[in-house]
Amino acid sequence: MMRKAQYAGSWYPADPAELRAQISAYTPVSSSPEKVLGVVAPHAGVVYSGHVAGALYGRVEIPDTVVVLSVNHRGVGARAALSSSGTWETPLGRVPVQEGAAAELKKQIPLLEEDALAHAREHSLELHLPFLQVRNPGFRLVPVCLQHLGFSDCRRMGKGLAAMVRASPDAKLLVASSDMSHFETEASARDKDALAIGRILALDPEGLYETVRRERITMCGVIPVTVLLCACLELGARGAELVKYATSGDVSGDLASVVGYAGILVR
Repeated sequence: MMRKAQYAGSWYPADPAELRAQISAYTPVSSSPEKVLGVVAPHAGVVYSGHVAGALYGRVEIPDTVVVLSVNHRGVGARAALSSSGTWETPLGRVPVQEGAAAELKKQIPLLEEDALAHAREHSLELHLPFLQVRNPGFRLVPVCLQHLGFSDCRRMGKGLAAMVRASPDAKLLVASSDMSHFETEASARDKDALAIGRILALDPEGLYETVRRERITMCGVIPVTVLLCACLELGARGAELVKYATSGDVSGDLASVVGYAGILVR
């Protein structure tokens, strides 16, 4: 299977030179990129959230295998979907699936189903690929797409993800794809997002899950982030850092209805 780019020319440039220049402008690379367990990164149109994603990806070392836990916004396909073979295409080239890691992940997480349909029109994984390609052109992908899950399923998935990481000595980066509050005023979004970000920085997956539910925070990727935190705790996480937070209002100037974006790394 080759999953063709669906959002090139709309959510990000279709011209390879223009796309590379835009991503590079948003991604100041640290002189000593840090090895981390995982990151939380946004997935809006590059003009809106690219500066947040770039600030984050410029800080971290991108290994040859990257697992992206994305959001199933449309509710199509399996609740927990994996594509374990093929390639993903962007204007910068094709990204192969890391078939060995994908097979191991499927073995470790019985809840995962082989399902390309869940990925077919979903943007929340595709938007990360150009950033990862610019930082490591040879990386390989393990693509996962998640609908709503109970916390116990998130915890089981996190444990299985950690087991997959430990199954081979090769370095892996875990990416949870999420925007924060949607269509709130600037002040409301910042207040609500601070509650969710506080639980992420505290490495508290159950607290995040419950806070988002209780406070009605419209954080689309709460499930991927909860799974990521569960996995990172299994792998010995010792801290997290907010690299950058912003809202769409910083770009559009419209503060009446914004979307929040956070870039967070987990050590």
